[in-house]
Amino acid sequence: MSIGKTTQIMGPVVDVMFESGELPEIYSALEITLEDNSILVCEVQQHLGENRVRTIAMEATEGLIRGMNVVDTGAPIKMPI
Repeated sequence: MSIGKTTQIMGPVVDVMFESGELPEIYSALEITLEDNSILVCEVQQHLGENRVRTIAMEATEGLIRGMNVVDTGAPIKMPI
């Protein structure tokens, strides 16, 4: 499980940098804990190079700022059925 930081927010597109160099796989779920303790889930769509990935947020990104911690779950998005 890797921890990264948000570097850029463009609407639902969120770029994340991982200092450890361990990039999550494409379609992996990333979790960002917001200030109100809710969890924003993002899905990795692209490896950008320089330890960065581009993700798509599954909900609105209001309240998201650069430098927030991002946790790689190591698994794809899961839905209860």
